Amino acid sequence: MLTVNELKQIQIHRQHLTDKTDIHTICHDLNGIQAQFLSNAEHSLRIRCKDKIDKTTYGNSLVKNWTVRSTVHIFNNDDLQLYRYEDEENPYLSHVWDNENYFINVMRNECKMSPERIEYFSKFIVKRVTEGITSRDDLKNECIKAGMTDNERYGVFHSWGGLLMLLCQRGFLNYKVQEKKEFILCPSYIPMHKEAAQIEQARRYFTNFAPATIKDASYYFKWTQAYTKKVMKNLPLLNLQINGKDYFHLFKIGSNYPDIPHCIFLAGFDQLMLGYLKTESIYLPKEYLRGIYTLTGIILPAIMLDGKVIGRWKKDKTRLVIILFQPISSQEKMRIANESELLWDDIKKMEWVR
Repeated sequence: MLTVNELKQIQIHRQHLTDKTDIHTICHDLNGIQAQFLSNAEHSLRIRCKDKIDKTTYGNSLVKNWTVRSTVHIFNNDDLQLYRYEDEENPYLSHVWDNENYFINVMRNECKMSPERIEYFSKFIVKRVTEGITSRDDLKNECIKAGMTDNERYGVFHSWGGLLMLLCQRGFLNYKVQEKKEFILCPSYIPMHKEAAQIEQARRYFTNFAPATIKDASYYFKWTQAYTKKVMKNLPLLNLQINGKDYFHLFKIGSNYPDIPHCIFLAGFDQLMLGYLKTESIYLPKEYLRGIYTLTGIILPAIMLDGKVIGRWKKDKTRLVIILFQPISSQEKMRIANESELLWDDIKKMEWVR
């Protein structure tokens, strides 16, 4: 029977924190990297990559779009069909806008837009991107010139996605892999069926996040536990128990996994935080939950010492701030300082906050 510490060793290894590799393997194995804030995604890749990331070119073979949990991720080009699968709610390359969808309902009910009016602006936006008008602000200005009302603009350019999100989900557009919101045309692909796509996503999860519980997987995918169990039936899962809980995995568990690193600067929205039910996390003590997970849905960058979150960090240009949740020894502070020097060569000031 595994101990919790051994479980951590395996999960950290499977997530490439002690088994460093290349960008494409990381994005494949971890179902992409959440990129609501691209700087978080870049750091998440950085701490898992064996080679230095070139910020000017690393995104050339990656896609940025809405995927797992209906959040923005970066992932490999050849996985488009896996994450932008055929969906009844958002059919591939369809300009029919009379179905039920949150943003379609906002545009129709709150903005009083007919399906024909939504269709007009959906085609208009795609055409403008084709012509090289790619930024969100420029597309908004073009729509205003074309007669879009203030009320319509609220729905089409809704702060949580709007019509632009739907055009990405239907395979018309992708985001550029950058912080600024710009769009590019999505290359054509043959989308997978939803069930097959979700089975493959679950296969990657139970291979690279595992061992994990049903609650963990449900939290990660935002599925009900009943639906998670249904998907799991399609996979040849192995089972083990740790402290009375059932954990599932798709690989043979070996021995002699690398030791847990003394210090890891996790990214905001890091997969190690997103991958498991937060209230039962083996890495984050419950009393520190709100120090990492905010009430507005942000997951802040955490510092782990020997497999336990003990604080969070914030880098502002050449200043690194360490916010501690508990007292730590001078030796532990030294470990944090040493790790920061390996990650960054421009730190001029380091502040400790308790």
